[in-house]
Amino acid sequence: MPAPYSSSAMLPARLRTDADLGALNSLALPARAALFARLDSIDDIAEVGAYARRTACRLFVLGGGSNVVLDDAFDGLVLHMALRGRALIGEDGEAVYVRASGGEPWPEFVEWTLAQGWGGLENLTAIPGSVGAAPIQNIGAYGREVGELIASVEYVDLAEGTSHVVSRDDCQFAYRDSVFKQRGWHRDGRVLVTAVVFRLPKRWQAQLGYAGIADTLAEHGVASLATADARQIAKAVAALRQRKLPDPARLPNAGSFFHNPIVEAGHAARLAAEFPAMPQHRQGDGRVKLAAGWLIEQTGWKGRTLGPVGMYAGQALVLVNHGGARSADVRALASAVAHDVRERFSVELHVEPITP
Repeated sequence: MPAPYSSSAMLPARLRTDADLGALNSLALPARAALFARLDSIDDIAEVGAYARRTACRLFVLGGGSNVVLDDAFDGLVLHMALRGRALIGEDGEAVYVRASGGEPWPEFVEWTLAQGWGGLENLTAIPGSVGAAPIQNIGAYGREVGELIASVEYVDLAEGTSHVVSRDDCQFAYRDSVFKQRGWHRDGRVLVTAVVFRLPKRWQAQLGYAGIADTLAEHGVASLATADARQIAKAVAALRQRKLPDPARLPNAGSFFHNPIVEAGHAARLAAEFPAMPQHRQGDGRVKLAAGWLIEQTGWKGRTLGPVGMYAGQALVLVNHGGARSADVRALASAVAHDVRERFSVELHVEPITP
């Protein structure tokens, strides 16, 4: 091991050695970290950041652990973001502004905003993970992306020991993308998102374009879409997610495992001619988004296993751990699925969860 880990006397009190991460990732993969720190305060961040700069150790930021594939061992320092807090910090004629700390659990934060009467995030309810991870991934579901409702992001550059605030425009949000991902900060642990400010509109408008929401609202007794409020939509979205996605506590998984691929219009047209039933969604730039789950299902992987892992029988896009899986098993299945999709459709699938 590198010198920084050779003597516990050299470590800040906040740091633990040889930490078990098995309970901190929703795929339930066995994993250990040479060093681990739970960050509950800004002082914790400052102390651990100073240690990281002094030792030049490898870093990885772990939030809710719902979008990662952890290796058996990580020879650096894993930072578990646990900073909590949420509050209304201002309002104007058009919106309220709500600040949430990076360690806030995302589902709890969304429920809290709805309980205060602030709509906007209801389509993103029940997504596992933390507030700090939301802008990095630009999480999205059921017709909404979180970047649409972010006013600013606060972060610490651990390499420099400096604090920054970036506006929504400077975050460069795109489909499952942001400046944080574009610069690789989500992998190298350089940036730690400490808080996010959300702009929630006072003139709320329901986002009901996603297939299934209307039917689910009707099942919950909402007869007219025009009368649906934000909390009712959140309940409908949560019910939809529960039907499609397994509970990680019962069947470990990392949610959607592949990005929906975006292809050029010409390629999409050729695919549509050969596969008329293929779902396609034209993007603003003329390209076309395809449904990764549909592609995977057509190659026969829905409900199929490879060793201890498989693609979920209820949703082909979700990779599940049936028990005893390691990171190598996950990679083998991901590679096999991507290969078969490439061979049949000439479309590249890219894994959504990250690896340290």
